[in-house]
Amino acid sequence: MSATFAEMFDLAMPWWAFVLRACLVYFLLLAMIRMTGKRTMGQFTPFDMLLVVLLGNAVQNALLGQDTSVGGGLLLAATLIALNWIVGLASARSPKVERWVEGSPVLLAREGQVYRDVLRRELISHEDLEKAMREAGCLDVADIQLAVLENNGHITVVTRQS
Repeated sequence: MSATFAEMFDLAMPWWAFVLRACLVYFLLLAMIRMTGKRTMGQFTPFDMLLVVLLGNAVQNALLGQDTSVGGGLLLAATLIALNWIVGLASARSPKVERWVEGSPVLLAREGQVYRDVLRRELISHEDLEKAMREAGCLDVADIQLAVLENNGHITVVTRQS
């Protein structure tokens, strides 16, 4: 019984290899997710949920290699949690890191003029903008004072004062 218990914690590679793999996969996935834009992360659809599940499955072997030990899994989990904490801390302390990780708000419309090229670049449909307008009580594009795609993917619409 004790031999089986000990085997659960036997690592198939050195501990630092787990940490290195976790760092590499974490930062590469972060970069890929950032390249997809704010809208992808802000509006979580069933397709996005499927993507998250498949991404987890896709990178599993990159993280674990041939290791199936409890110790390897816990080491990876601890490394990923620590990386997430470090990136959060760096984002809170450095505006430059925060802009890279979180992005910056993007102006979608101003004074009744919708910037269609920006909508296209940010992968926002006209229907998404209209929905945000309705949520803000704005029934006509001409009534938009300002429409902004926030860092979290939410569209904020400020209406003109009557």
